[in-house]
Amino acid sequence: MTETVAVAADHGGYEMKCALLPELRALGFAVIDLGTNSTDSVDYPSFAKLVSDAIESGTAQRGLLLCGTGIGISIAANRNAKIRCALAHDATTARLARQHNDANVLALGARVIGLEIAKDCLKTFFTTEFEGGRHARRVALMS
Repeated sequence: MTETVAVAADHGGYEMKCALLPELRALGFAVIDLGTNSTDSVDYPSFAKLVSDAIESGTAQRGLLLCGTGIGISIAANRNAKIRCALAHDATTARLARQHNDANVLALGARVIGLEIAKDCLKTFFTTEFEGGRHARRVALMS
């Protein structure tokens, strides 16, 4: 079965979202694009909720969120108990978010990292497995 990734961005992350959608598909994921669909100003919490709801309902298994810094949209996503959204700034933080925290949503800041770094984060996050072991106990404490 192909894993599905729900993707959304606010106006600040729109252009980077568009550039990353083909990257996700090239990795073999089915992608649900939940918007936004322009650079017109929108509210990032609404888009974080769309991705969170898609994961909670089982429509998607993981998510990708983008805004200007990645901070606001990750905070909004983490209000849902089923979400472990990690803001990554490089491949190392993306890898550790998966290995140690079993993060199921990646947040990126389109105004603070470049596209090539974002691609590295994306590829690393979506190809890295959770290590389990001692980390599983810690993740369970967050649930």
